[in-house]
Amino acid sequence: MPNQLGPEYVRAIAPYQAGKPISEVAREFGLDEAKIVKLASNENPLGIPESARRAMETAVAEIGRYPDANGFDLKEAISKRYNVPQEWITLGNGSNDILELAAHAFVQPGQSVVFSQYSFIVYALATQAVGGRGIAVPAQKYGHDLAAMRRAITSDTKLVYIANPNNPTGTFIPPNEIEAFLQAVPKNVVVVIDEAYNEYLNPELQYESTDWVRQFPNLLVSRTFSKAYGLAGLRVGFGLAQPPITDLLNRIRQPFNVNSLAQAAAIAALNDSAFLQKSAKLNADGYRQLVQAFDELGLEYVQSFGNFVLVKVGNDDGAGARVNLALLKKGIIVRPVGGYGLPQWLRISIGLPEENAAFIAALKDVLA
Repeated sequence: MPNQLGPEYVRAIAPYQAGKPISEVAREFGLDEAKIVKLASNENPLGIPESARRAMETAVAEIGRYPDANGFDLKEAISKRYNVPQEWITLGNGSNDILELAAHAFVQPGQSVVFSQYSFIVYALATQAVGGRGIAVPAQKYGHDLAAMRRAITSDTKLVYIANPNNPTGTFIPPNEIEAFLQAVPKNVVVVIDEAYNEYLNPELQYESTDWVRQFPNLLVSRTFSKAYGLAGLRVGFGLAQPPITDLLNRIRQPFNVNSLAQAAAIAALNDSAFLQKSAKLNADGYRQLVQAFDELGLEYVQSFGNFVLVKVGNDDGAGARVNLALLKKGIIVRPVGGYGLPQWLRISIGLPEENAAFIAALKDVLA
């Protein structure tokens, strides 16, 4: 038998499964693309802000040249917004890039990484990609059990991932609990707080994690422009941490990992508070629209603090896949989460009012 290429821990990785594109569903089921509703990937249904579109139109004149590898202008905008030195910022090709860079920078083969059951699957994939040992701590009410996660840390643990709010369940950890966890974690363990959905939190729940970055040298906060800022297709995110962490991340990141158009659009979006407020209001209204329908249908769901809702669509382990397929045939794309160990559930991204209504009507028909 010929020798297999690559290490075993890489061959064992199951590739990340993204939400189905509209074009693929149209081809597969013979549907009109214009009539398909995609509520699968937690994208902003408003699309790109006009401010970002204008910024890209200006930046395209220089597209023949390499982007600024250091991203000075974008870092300057982030620095002003979060009141941190530019040296504390790492730019990423989406926040997914930051999450993976952390694993590559701090974890060696055989060392352990702690994360929660039902948390973003990239944590497990990033761990596996570097030959690390993932410790998935059982969830508490579909969210993080920080006390159990602290107990799960061993002498070889190098990294802890925390998502707040959490994807795909939508749960939220109060800031006082996170701060207590940070105080209890050994200082040689890097904690990554993934805040991809932070902008969707109600004002009374908003907190400033950069205060913790100043206090804890072992903390890395990850943010993205893919959700509330509407720039999912451009792939731009960033990490905030003190220089001992940022220096290592920048040693291994690709030098041109954020392209010129993405940098220009992100600067504009970051300063477009009106678009952000509009996105948050649309999301809050859409959330009420979805959960009201779930209540009427008698469906169990998890209270969500993101731009999606996890809903249980049956009691057998084939329910999620079965309902998902029936919805696809009706031109509604949602996200099955069997890969997270939730085969009875679907994750529904919050869309425009008419998109939510189309999903609700299709769901009622399927369940009937």
